[in-house]
Amino acid sequence: MSTVIENRTWRYATKKFDPTKKISGDDLETLLEATRLSASSYGLQPYHVIVVSDQKVKEQLKPVSWDQSQITDASHIIVFANATNFGEELVDDYLENVSKTREIPMDGLKGYSDFMKSKLMDLPAETKSTWTAKQAYIAFGNLMQAAAELRIDTCPMEGFESDKYNEILGLDDKNLNAAVVLAVGYRSEEDATQHLPKVRKSKEELFTHI
Repeated sequence: MSTVIENRTWRYATKKFDPTKKISGDDLETLLEATRLSASSYGLQPYHVIVVSDQKVKEQLKPVSWDQSQITDASHIIVFANATNFGEELVDDYLENVSKTREIPMDGLKGYSDFMKSKLMDLPAETKSTWTAKQAYIAFGNLMQAAAELRIDTCPMEGFESDKYNEILGLDDKNLNAAVVLAVGYRSEEDATQHLPKVRKSKEELFTHI
């Protein structure tokens, strides 16, 4: 079995973390760099990632996360917050980065700028928010798989009150909304879920080859 499949077979949604085990600084940096390098539409990355290690903040988040123990027991809670709306600055800021990184004059990027703005700027606000949340999920998936490669456990979580997260983490003032949460750490030996066979659709049911 290839390590690609091994890692994905090993990974499961950890229900009980060992609160005494913390992720090392080096491993955390690797996870965050994998997240930073994730693909996103046009390369725009219209989201922000909040890394929560402060136990007091985790205690605040637990009641608005359906009282799930992962929030307080995991080493870190990583919140992916999508931009709730955006204007031309999203494209302009990105292209300034492109210009600096690739040493391309801004004039040479005008055509690409006009193209992106023509596709994005006139979208309804609700569509913009949905699109940015989808982009956050791409990075979220990359982080989860990077963690599996390092044998770091994760639990993807949508069971939380996003408006309360926004309030606790001060996201409303930043035009951000908590879209999805990843608890990151190490499984407890007492977590019976780790011993259960993985349940997925069969290849025949899931895939169509044309």
